[in-house]
Amino acid sequence: MVDAWMIDVPGERVLVREPRPADEVPLLDLFEACEDWFVAATGLPSGPGDVQSLFYGLPEGADPDDKVLLVLERDGVVSGLVDAVRNHPVPGAVAVGLFLLAPWARGRGLGRALAESLLAHAEGVSLVTASVPPGWRSGECFLEHLGFTLGAQTPRTAEVGNRRAGPWEGGLRRAELRPAAG
Repeated sequence: MVDAWMIDVPGERVLVREPRPADEVPLLDLFEACEDWFVAATGLPSGPGDVQSLFYGLPEGADPDDKVLLVLERDGVVSGLVDAVRNHPVPGAVAVGLFLLAPWARGRGLGRALAESLLAHAEGVSLVTASVPPGWRSGECFLEHLGFTLGAQTPRTAEVGNRRAGPWEGGLRRAELRPAAG
């Protein structure tokens, strides 16, 4: 269980917390608003089961107890979502599977504030991995500004985590960050 906490974004009330049952509709709305990201990442808009699958989708070999879902709430409105797995792909690492912000919440410093807050809360983490759709320049720049090293595009595979890749789904660019020991 993760406690809720506020993050500092000037002029805004921003809360990071675990999702609640009442968040299903706001998360569906968030996924619909983020069609641009879903199309870039999978070749298709978000599907009806994507929100539900968040709660049980894990990469192979990951422990369900290490799954972390966090909602970003700006002024009382669900504005973002982070899906991560602790101790994956190796002990002491964190794999970020989804870091999603509503289009109207992008470019305001919310993503950076959230990422920095998450890194500050991730004591003892030696590696953070993430991925970005190739050509999603705003995501590539975001990761680079946070200090991630971007790798080359990986080819499309039949399996993505614990699901089958869609027919229009391309590869990904993997990214790594090795936080400084605190």
